[in-house]
Amino acid sequence: MSEWWTYRPDDFLLFSARVYWRMFELQNEALWPLHLVTVAVGLAIFMFLLRQPNRDGGWIGLLLAALWIFVGWTFLWDRYAAINWTIFYVAPLFAFQAVGLLIAAIMPGGLAFDRRDIAGWTGLLFAAAGFVLYPLFPPLVGRPWTNAEVLGIAPDPTVIVTLGLLLAARGKLLPLLLPIPSLWCLLSGVTLWTMDDRQAWLPLVMVAIVLAALGLRSLIRRPAS
Repeated sequence: MSEWWTYRPDDFLLFSARVYWRMFELQNEALWPLHLVTVAVGLAIFMFLLRQPNRDGGWIGLLLAALWIFVGWTFLWDRYAAINWTIFYVAPLFAFQAVGLLIAAIMPGGLAFDRRDIAGWTGLLFAAAGFVLYPLFPPLVGRPWTNAEVLGIAPDPTVIVTLGLLLAARGKLLPLLLPIPSLWCLLSGVTLWTMDDRQAWLPLVMVAIVLAALGLRSLIRRPAS
């Protein structure tokens, strides 16, 4: 039996990079042209965000909740869990996140996407990147268009858009809405890093930004001694 220190990170992967990216090809083939619908949902979210973010937070929360349920069911439960048994325990978290977003959307003072401090603008930048740039990554990193990741179809862009928007939000339930997407970004980033994939930096940087934003906000709220 080999000593534990002789193992490399990729020795703990339950699948190869080829199998991993094949999931996205199968997902895209099975759901096309539903991508047009989820992209339209994304455009609607950003339209609400630009129009009256303090009044349209409910609609944004409802749309995000629908995307989380759909991705958790069609991708995590139906596909990813087949090659990674740990996803059986992760997929229900997407349902919990959707319920949290739904509750925040309908309760008074639940969500308002009008924070425009440094963390808020950074979050909006990453939300835009998750929506616009993620589908463009495949040719940039040497993969075919068929495994492109699209908001509402694949988990990473859905989660990063959500986290970015939450960084630009205020609300009573906000502290409860950040842990699950942050945990997914950490899990996805470590998985991609283990596969030596150049996309690993984006979800990992997103986690770092969330932690930095939370630390900054706690310092701002702390009363001067």
